[in-house]
Amino acid sequence: MAVLTKQGLTAVAAVGALLMAGGCTRVRGHQGYIVDQVLVDGIQPGVDNRDSVQATLGGPTFVGQFDSNDWYYVSRQTRQLAFAQPRATDQTILHVRFDKAGNVMSVDKAGLEKVVSISPMGDKTPTLGRHRGFFQELFGNIGAVGVPGAGGAPQ
Repeated sequence: MAVLTKQGLTAVAAVGALLMAGGCTRVRGHQGYIVDQVLVDGIQPGVDNRDSVQATLGGPTFVGQFDSNDWYYVSRQTRQLAFAQPRATDQTILHVRFDKAGNVMSVDKAGLEKVVSISPMGDKTPTLGRHRGFFQELFGNIGAVGVPGAGGAPQ
């Protein structure tokens, strides 16, 4: 049976440390449209229409919910460390607006300023209405069941 020498033990510890540190690397990700600035700059208001935008940029990431004349192309670069939540490092939102005839009216770009951080308020969601305690919720219906007009069983 072979006995590990001091050098062999050091080598095994170094390899183990490298494997464990490999889990702490930064993970980069991309979501959405891949922006080609030359193609985006080629979209001109008053010159292009829906078909030419579709042929140049492809289909939009999504169409406006309230107006189908708004097309959005969204691209986001993220980075995360190990098991942490991903954070947006770069974002591009390209908003192409069409008129009723289908011609491009405007092309707007936005970036990381549109990213919003939402922090929950904890384990309770504030709601409108009555604030009843535990025992009021538990015993509040006693005597109300079966009373005419209270929605109970018919008498």
